[in-house]
Amino acid sequence: MVRPLVAALGAATLLAATPTEQARPPRGAVLVERFFAPSLGVTKHYLVYLPPSYAGTPTRRYPVAYYLHGLSGSESDWVSLAGIDVIADSLIAGGMSEMILVMPDGDDGWYTNWATPRGYDECANGAARDRAAPTFCVNTPRYEDYVSRDLVRHVDSTYRTLADRRHRGIAGLSMGGYGAVMVALNHPDLFAAAASHSGVLSPMYAGPHPFAPPARYFTSIDSLEVAWGGVWPSVAPAFGSALAAWEARDPARRARR
Repeated sequence: MVRPLVAALGAATLLAATPTEQARPPRGAVLVERFFAPSLGVTKHYLVYLPPSYAGTPTRRYPVAYYLHGLSGSESDWVSLAGIDVIADSLIAGGMSEMILVMPDGDDGWYTNWATPRGYDECANGAARDRAAPTFCVNTPRYEDYVSRDLVRHVDSTYRTLADRRHRGIAGLSMGGYGAVMVALNHPDLFAAAASHSGVLSPMYAGPHPFAPPARYFTSIDSLEVAWGGVWPSVAPAFGSALAAWEARDPARRARR
């Protein structure tokens, strides 16, 4: 099952830019759901795609792929902007194994347990800006735990999943691509496959551009702040003010261990 899961994680984004004029294949269902996430201390929304045969085969169980959105995005992006449900329908009609897709709301949390936690009130009074605080701010920003513990457990207990590592994958775009790889690295017992689409795979990387060895990395928080520019207010509380905290959250450096 691992090989088809890896292929599916990559194919969904590649086909997003390849519309078809053929007749629409059998459709899955997209549901808007919510659940209380203990790691965040709030209720979060997510979208779930249930494949075409789900409703009609009540004893069948399915693999699951989690798709994480990018910075300033929301749980609806993979459907409203990428049409992932239409793509999944087409891939399944073409022979791909059916699977459940889960798209959670990750705020601008970088899918990591924040190094400098910020409470709900602090977020609501400043960081939320034009975002609705009840859907954007959390009490305890432990976003990695939210995905790897709360969400996976909730999905496995709510839907007919094949609830084991071999049948579970994770993917994401940009910030979500970072999150997908980092969560998979930290939880190899949960995910058999991970895909990063335009993801931030080395937050400390300083060059050269394009990449060529030997790689250089930023060696001070001040230089990181300059490099990240306007995104710094989002990433700083998540990654922290110490280089050790950044190194622990750098997938490229983690993968070299």
